[in-house]
Amino acid sequence: MNYDFKEIEAKWQKYWAENQTFKAENNSDKEKFYVLDMFPYPSGAGLHVGHPLGYIASDIYARYKRHQGFNVLHPMGYDSFGLPAEQYAIQTGQHPAVTTKTNINRYREQLDKIGFSFDWSREVRTSNPDYYKWTQWIFIQLFNSWYNNNTNKAEDISTLIQVFEKEGNATVNAVSDDDINVFSADEWQAYDTKKQQEILLQYRLTYLAETEVNWCPALGTVLANDEIVNGVSERGGHPVIRKKMTQWSMRISAYAQRLLDDLNTIDWPQPLKDSQTNWIGRSQGASVTFNVKDHKEQIDVFTTRPDTIFGVSFMTLAPEHELVATITTPEQKQEVEDYIQATAKRSERERMADVKTISGAFTGAYAEHPFTKKLIPIWIGDYVLAGYGTGAVMAVPCGDQRDYDFAKHFNIDISNVFEGVDISEEAYADKEKTIIANSDFLNGLPYKKAMKLAIYELEKIGHGKGKINYRLRDAVFSRQRYWGEPFPVYYVDGMPQMIDAKHLPITLPEVEKYLPTETGEPPLGNANVWAWCTKENKVVDNSEINNDTIFPLELNTMPGWAGSSFYFNRYMDPNNTDAIFSNDAINYWQDVDLYIGGSEHATGHLLYARFWQKFLFDKGVVPKNEFAKKLINQGMITGTSAFVYEALHNDKSLQIYESAGLFDGPNYLHSEHPKYKEHLKVLNSKGISENELSEVSFRLIHADVSFVNASDELDIEAFKNWRPEYKDAEFITEEDGTFKVKREVEKMSKSKYNVVSPDSICEDYGADSLRLYEMFLGPLEQSKPWNTAGITGTHGFLKKLWRLYLDDNGAKFTDATPTKDNLKTLHKTIKKVAEDIENFSFNTSVSTFMICVNELSSQKCTSKEILEALAILVSPYAPHIAEELWQQLGHTTSIATAPFPKFDASHLVESSKEYPVSFNGKMRFKLELPLDLSKDEIEATVMAHEKTIAQLQGREPKKVIIVPGKIINIVG
Repeated sequence: MNYDFKEIEAKWQKYWAENQTFKAENNSDKEKFYVLDMFPYPSGAGLHVGHPLGYIASDIYARYKRHQGFNVLHPMGYDSFGLPAEQYAIQTGQHPAVTTKTNINRYREQLDKIGFSFDWSREVRTSNPDYYKWTQWIFIQLFNSWYNNNTNKAEDISTLIQVFEKEGNATVNAVSDDDINVFSADEWQAYDTKKQQEILLQYRLTYLAETEVNWCPALGTVLANDEIVNGVSERGGHPVIRKKMTQWSMRISAYAQRLLDDLNTIDWPQPLKDSQTNWIGRSQGASVTFNVKDHKEQIDVFTTRPDTIFGVSFMTLAPEHELVATITTPEQKQEVEDYIQATAKRSERERMADVKTISGAFTGAYAEHPFTKKLIPIWIGDYVLAGYGTGAVMAVPCGDQRDYDFAKHFNIDISNVFEGVDISEEAYADKEKTIIANSDFLNGLPYKKAMKLAIYELEKIGHGKGKINYRLRDAVFSRQRYWGEPFPVYYVDGMPQMIDAKHLPITLPEVEKYLPTETGEPPLGNANVWAWCTKENKVVDNSEINNDTIFPLELNTMPGWAGSSFYFNRYMDPNNTDAIFSNDAINYWQDVDLYIGGSEHATGHLLYARFWQKFLFDKGVVPKNEFAKKLINQGMITGTSAFVYEALHNDKSLQIYESAGLFDGPNYLHSEHPKYKEHLKVLNSKGISENELSEVSFRLIHADVSFVNASDELDIEAFKNWRPEYKDAEFITEEDGTFKVKREVEKMSKSKYNVVSPDSICEDYGADSLRLYEMFLGPLEQSKPWNTAGITGTHGFLKKLWRLYLDDNGAKFTDATPTKDNLKTLHKTIKKVAEDIENFSFNTSVSTFMICVNELSSQKCTSKEILEALAILVSPYAPHIAEELWQQLGHTTSIATAPFPKFDASHLVESSKEYPVSFNGKMRFKLELPLDLSKDEIEATVMAHEKTIAQLQGREPKKVIIVPGKIINIVG
């Protein structure tokens, strides 16, 4: 009976689907275990072999926990809103819903072929209205909440209104906008409805505000920081500028300290925790207020070094700071405006990363030092960010290198406030060793004491106070896109109103085109039916808008992270139409036990998801403050790219390609080269003379890896037919006529033509071979290169495993009692595999299986007892072959829930030892003896042995050295 992997895998994939083998129950007496993979975005390219790495690991663990008797939830769905589908719609006119569905179908087909144990009855798609109904519902809850610093949690906005009605806002301790005016209860009652709504927006956890955003004109949308690379959009490489727009924002800053503190409560990778810690960026210091000369305005700064207050020699504002236009003098206006325009083209990330470029402009204005009243010049510089702190810094060049470099560049005075420190070459930043000097009442004090006294004196004169600051800023939540969740918001007299939750979802309208309108409105501005009728509680035609019952709807959509910030909870009860999930479901599943995904989502997804989880916890919607107990970041499977050397003349391609085996350096076009004449002939045919050889250079260009065989030889005809420009290319080959490519390891990507599809691997070797090979490549957390040739090893192992159970005549297994060696091999395998899975060391398990099968084959093991246990051990890794062998062994139900074999240590305890018996240090023979013999008993047995007698030939040994359990050495 042959191992027909295609037939076996198709058979069991069909069986699992028809029998819903992996369906989890919400009401089970079993202990729960929730295994989650990060939400995939379904692209048109489908999966390559790098994508399933984390899924295979999570699947092994999920299957293992089922074998252990857990009720396992292992769901899958799709993060199906997003910019790529919208861009494709703009290019082709095809509705994003159509392409998204096509892409999902492709993903599903590929995922099924790999044999994952997903509970597909729980599939969710963020672009389905029955899902984004609950994204809209959460948005409404956030809008109707404020953050109470006294209780340290979110509360219903009605409790804040009650405080306003009774006592005004003077005593309210909330996370809110900074510029809120104090009012009494009487004043609150006297405000009209619009004024009250404006005030409440300053407290709500989601609010409208004019915000500095990353605007991409080519894409017509705002981009998040993590969607920008080197100042251009990640998608398309388009320029991004900074501009102010009225946007919805989420007050994630309210949760900054909790997000920081609770990192200590979860088992997540330390580098990821460090990334979030840095992103949150907690710092302790003081808020200092500077008066602006000849203006009523004041400038607030946050500093972590109030002890250096007397070292301030200038101030720097972010170019976008709201006071810049007000305080800039007429003489400096043009220079300042030009500088602002130039910096608008640089992203915040680029500005933060660029520590070398020094640029700025003087506003012509001066601030007053709060203690000395000395005038301090006010500059603008793009190293200061409007969204971090107050968008202004008090520059102390003697203690900050960036301020120092700025001052040196613009010839600004540098005051030294450090005792015994030379600052002639650089700033002094070691605050722990600081002794303050030239600073009036702070002179002679160390850093900590000076800091406390400076804050005390600032508070006394009303120019500052102690403060904790966070780098984490409120998250911009609006996108000028079509393909995203619509906001459940309409506007009355310019103020946002929430649509009642019972009328959700508000679904996307049809539009003729997916670009912004001619007047610059988001794509939803193209919709004809996009107004809200409060009388009928439904979406109606825009032409009916009036000021009575029909109002305009929000034209922006939500960002991609909205739908991915709660999907892990929705999986618990995805088909519930009455609630985001039932109490029974959330109280049973509680949280994710194991989450596997890429480290690149440290902030863009995971920080926002933790924020929403904490908010829902505050509101009593979920029982846990954190959504995932343990997180593992899988590494990357890289591709092995293929390159050919292309000849250039004056940077223009000559369509001449050189085999990598001949290329011996950039100046290899010399007369000694064995192919020199051929080079010359080909170059002459392109109009290049021998005198012009020095003008010829080479560059590496990608070739599709599908044109390259295992020996790194390029299929020249395939390459020439690949693109029109290669049709008439000339190839300088090796002596044997082959053409070699150069190989390099790179990220697997379509753009690098090094993608390997799992479909072809499954077709040629089977899904079980793919699963084993991906695990065998190396530790889960590390990156490792893909080499298709290597998969023959795991495929060969599976064939050997098959032959342990079955041969051409059928079953080989019997009811024979296992031998001592059989049991020893099995139980050391049980021990090792269980330890490996618990430690996520999947690569060493594959090695263990190979050793086990080799040993059992050598032992000619046919024991059904042993082979049944082995099938279960292999099942999480290679489930198809395990199911088939399980059935061949006589079982009529799936192996999926068969109990995991129990380890028995007694089978690994040795009762005897094979001693090497040495004479004068040279081993002459071996002797197996019971391990419980004493030293004297061992000596007596050895000395009486015929081989010992023959070696000694009647001589008395000088010494007999015996170490029980280890060595016997007779010294003669």
